[in-house]
Amino acid sequence: MQLQDFGFGTQIRKSPYFDATVRWGAAGFSVYNHMYIPRDFGDPEQNFWNLVNDAILCDVAVERQVEITGPDAAQFVQMLTPRDLSKMAVGQCKYVLICNAEGGILNDPILLKLAEDHFWLSLADSDILLWAQGVAVHSGLHVSICEPDVSPLQLQGPKSGQIMEALFGPEIMDLRYYWFREMELDGIPLVVSRTGWSSELGYEIYLRDSTYGDALWQRIMAVGMAFGLKPGHTSTIRRIEGGMLSYHADADIHTNPFELGLDRLVNLDMEADFIGKFALQRMRDNGITRKQVGLVIDGDPMTGPNTAFWTVNAGGAPVGKVTSAVYSPRLKKNIALAMVDIAVAELGTGLEVLTHQGETTATVVERPFYDPRKRLAATGAAAPAQALA
Repeated sequence: MQLQDFGFGTQIRKSPYFDATVRWGAAGFSVYNHMYIPRDFGDPEQNFWNLVNDAILCDVAVERQVEITGPDAAQFVQMLTPRDLSKMAVGQCKYVLICNAEGGILNDPILLKLAEDHFWLSLADSDILLWAQGVAVHSGLHVSICEPDVSPLQLQGPKSGQIMEALFGPEIMDLRYYWFREMELDGIPLVVSRTGWSSELGYEIYLRDSTYGDALWQRIMAVGMAFGLKPGHTSTIRRIEGGMLSYHADADIHTNPFELGLDRLVNLDMEADFIGKFALQRMRDNGITRKQVGLVIDGDPMTGPNTAFWTVNAGGAPVGKVTSAVYSPRLKKNIALAMVDIAVAELGTGLEVLTHQGETTATVVERPFYDPRKRLAATGAAAPAQALA
């Protein structure tokens, strides 16, 4: 396929890995953070099995970094998020929320602390660079905010550790979950973290010089092929199995952390002030009226993920919406994340879902649907014998 066949226009940026992904079989792209992201390397079910059985390499340069530096960087970053960062160490990553003054979620990035006065926010799909720069204008804090030349790859799957050891040597095996190191590979400057958007054992490799994009992709694939590595894309099947959020689908500016069960990411008792603190205090005190739940949807296997929000009914009356749905070939069920009224959020509650093929029944279940304690991602331990249904 010719590169010019991908025609979103010059306003959509290409990653440093774009040409390499096309050579390795990328046949379709979508747009995320104003950039092309590969979404099609063939059968999405095969991509899922490649991920959970071996390993895949994904171009996720769309996870743009917001770099915050300066004498007041730590204070400023704390102002952006309700998660307590007071004990965060240099070399550590944290999953954080960024909220507006009304407590609505603007983004759910990974925060990396490179130095006491140096941070990256590795973004989901929204313009937090502009938000942070706007907040800084009248903050009275001495910070510098920019988008650095940093482009992540994700190496994910049970064999990702073996591939990383072959690339970097045995010392990489000491890297703990949600920690990172500054490294080099063949002179290519990198940051390597034990994180990823797959719920599997995995690593993110942050390239710090885009001119090496093609060389880095080729080097990883050349080493990884002996371990079964395949080029791939982030798996909708696996991320829904793992209950992982997709911004704009499962969360947006009108969603608050309590509705998602993310209370652990909100510390209303710390002395530090942050944007949205008073609104989130009111939400905690007043309680929530809706809640994210897992659903098992009855019927034939879905042929792909939902491309619209499906209405959820109880007794014929609307009570919410399905935000993400897919068929899991491992669980042999249609599984979904949904936002529903709190009155119908109890486990075992029967509901109706209006899919693109008509109405069907569904049941509220625990989420995540598979490996709820994240043993695979955190330790690389064997998968549980029984998945939650």
